[in-house]
Amino acid sequence: MKTVWEKYDSKTMKKVMAFSEGYKDFLDHAKTEREAVNKSIELAEKAGFREFKDVKKVKAGDRFYFNNRGKSLALFVIGKKEIEQGVNILGAHIDSPRIDVKLNPLYEDNGLLMIDTHYYGGIKKYQWTARPLSIHGVVCKKDGSVIEVNIGEKEDDPIIEISDLLIHLAKDQMAKNGATVVEGEDLNALAGSIPAKEKDDEKDLVKKNFLDILKKEYGFEEADLISAELELVPSGKARDLGLDRSMVMGYGHDDRICAYTSLAAILETEKPERTSVCILTDKEEIGSIGATGAQSSFFENCLAELIATKGDYNDLRLRHALENSRMLSSDVSAAFDPNYPQVNDPKNAAYFGKGISFNKYTGSRGKSGSNDATAEYIAKIRRILDDNDVSYQFTELGRVDQGGGGTIAYVLANKNMDVVDAGIAVQNMHAPYETASKADIYEAYKAYKVFLKEMD
Repeated sequence: MKTVWEKYDSKTMKKVMAFSEGYKDFLDHAKTEREAVNKSIELAEKAGFREFKDVKKVKAGDRFYFNNRGKSLALFVIGKKEIEQGVNILGAHIDSPRIDVKLNPLYEDNGLLMIDTHYYGGIKKYQWTARPLSIHGVVCKKDGSVIEVNIGEKEDDPIIEISDLLIHLAKDQMAKNGATVVEGEDLNALAGSIPAKEKDDEKDLVKKNFLDILKKEYGFEEADLISAELELVPSGKARDLGLDRSMVMGYGHDDRICAYTSLAAILETEKPERTSVCILTDKEEIGSIGATGAQSSFFENCLAELIATKGDYNDLRLRHALENSRMLSSDVSAAFDPNYPQVNDPKNAAYFGKGISFNKYTGSRGKSGSNDATAEYIAKIRRILDDNDVSYQFTELGRVDQGGGGTIAYVLANKNMDVVDAGIAVQNMHAPYETASKADIYEAYKAYKVFLKEMD
């Protein structure tokens, strides 16, 4: 079975490897949705994008971004055609499965300071134990100030962990099924053990010392945790995997791998025929709900703002823009794993090194929750990819009735536009560390650039 690697010459190989270096840097600095937005804006502004505020007039080639609460982002490169004729959209999500800190999280238990948590998204809970974890997020104080938190990424930073039961005492635990080996309420992180220097009869001295550290070193108090968003994520950098350095292993491939490749594509897009858009959304892992999820009116509001700069705005013009638009829902697919071949239909599985993966439909069982793109739209995509020597594969997310999953595809398709899922195949999806092929990353980037330029 031939792979993309076999068509690369030495010059292209250097481009593939260099592109993945940029991606690894992005991944290291974007472990939360807030960090992903901040890093994306940093890269966008270097590429000539500016925030859309009080703009009265736009012209072809203008580059704008809309920042939604620091947790989702929409970037536009204005095309030569009117927006009502439709736009070309790359849509990815920038949230990933993780462990969130509860609002009242701190307690002391037998001389140990513990942090109570609530997991976010679909995870195998046992995978998150006995590994170094960092604390990322923000603490918002009543005076309006915001403290950014990033503890555990520097080599000399402390880390925290969620403990696991030693094998010697795990007879009952090992008899449980995988879903209950570790219970959700037991995902409590160990964060301290030194007591404060107080009188012997005082209680919770370890907690008191911990709170003293928070106030002295980080500038907030226990009460401020009520208005905080703190996330526990795996510590450490993304790494090359394989002695041939052909793969990348890191936290958050789902779906920052597609977010970065989509972002890179639009940053290099100049004066397209149709307006080019990159949407980076939050909360996909929990249903795309909320003000920063794909189901919010954020994207429609952005389009309405741009249409209004032409004057004579009305709702019909917005509806026409939506129904004439084309979108790639840039989300990961499940890569074939030789250790678990039984979960795939080998004829329709996604394989490393075969290029970007298209899922005409996702969902579960009888395609429940799926977008299921039209055959006509798929044909258009095949044409422009073949014309531009982009390697791709059409795949399914596992065997029928084996499981399944969802993306933001159906959300935008509900606006009456053509949408199909197109992303990068990933092993270990939703685990603390996921794996992807550098060749597939590069081919996805190529596909996204071609889509923005040539889709009509």
